[in-house]
Amino acid sequence: MKRIANLIWIAVVLMIGLSFDSTASSVSDSDGPDKMAVHFIDVGQGDSTLITCGEHAMLIDAGDDTKGTAIQNYLQKQQIKKLDYLILTHPDADHIGGAPVIITKFEIDQVFLSDYEKDNKTYQKLIQALDYKRQKYVTPKVGSNYSLGTASITVLAPDKEYDNPNDSSLAFIIQNGDNKFLFTGDAEEAAEADILNNGMDISADVYKAGHHGSKYSTSEEFLKVVNPDFAVISCGENNSYGHPHSETLNKFRANGIKVYRTDEGGTLIAISDGGDITFNVPPSESWKAGEAAGSSAAGQTQKKENDASGPVSGTTTYVLNMNTKKFHKPDCSSVETIKDTNRKDTTQSQTEILASGYVPCKKCSP
Repeated sequence: MKRIANLIWIAVVLMIGLSFDSTASSVSDSDGPDKMAVHFIDVGQGDSTLITCGEHAMLIDAGDDTKGTAIQNYLQKQQIKKLDYLILTHPDADHIGGAPVIITKFEIDQVFLSDYEKDNKTYQKLIQALDYKRQKYVTPKVGSNYSLGTASITVLAPDKEYDNPNDSSLAFIIQNGDNKFLFTGDAEEAAEADILNNGMDISADVYKAGHHGSKYSTSEEFLKVVNPDFAVISCGENNSYGHPHSETLNKFRANGIKVYRTDEGGTLIAISDGGDITFNVPPSESWKAGEAAGSSAAGQTQKKENDASGPVSGTTTYVLNMNTKKFHKPDCSSVETIKDTNRKDTTQSQTEILASGYVPCKKCSP
């Protein structure tokens, strides 16, 4: 009888052990990260990124005012009925123009805006749409954390006021399991330096290239700290700003970073399971830089040949700010901040422009 009792006891212990293992396995599986999909939507020269994690979704930027309906349709095809977050990194038209459509068509839990305000129709339409839906909005504080399903969002910037909208961009890390995605809007080197000075961990697997791959973003020091495996550039084919710039592409290439571009691959989708990241298309192999308007090889050659006597009229296009009386190269980041009513494109020579009372921009040194 004692031997039978012992056998029964052993069987009971084994059954309890198996039950415990099964329960532990179930808990472990449920505690793991959900699949997170990051859709870098092709909106031409602009930005819009949809992120889904489990049953949750967020949208970062919404392209220009011609892309609102296209983004709406894309979200609906992805079965999106509600957004946990709408993040508008900064008030440039190619980031907020399509937002009024999204705001009026979808239920949104929280809206995050940069603290930089613009006095133009695009920004006014955004605020009107928010008011119409009685949608509250805030500028999140640096260091604050939010959740998107099993993923976490950490705000990195801005933590100071800037005199331009690009450096005022909201920046943040989205982490799902061990996978990290970094977004910096159009932040330029000054804002990048401030992010580094915050001392927060900004290392990431995927870096959404700042300012569409502009040479004014992605400083050597910033890229070294981020140390990404992949870089995503959102820009329009043959855009007038020359994005992405060769300087930025050369940095990515020198560091062995795989580059994905919406102007070449269309809408890009990165899938994170918390451990691995896969893209829907292969990385770019062209390493082709954009060309700004008026910067053709022939025009540049002719300009160099005439440097001694000054540029020849008609060979170079400049952008005039009729308010500040400064003139810029077409790919200068300051051009994007010029109001339409104050902007004038010209093919005049520098001599003619200077004679008209304009002074060269110190940033781009035309």
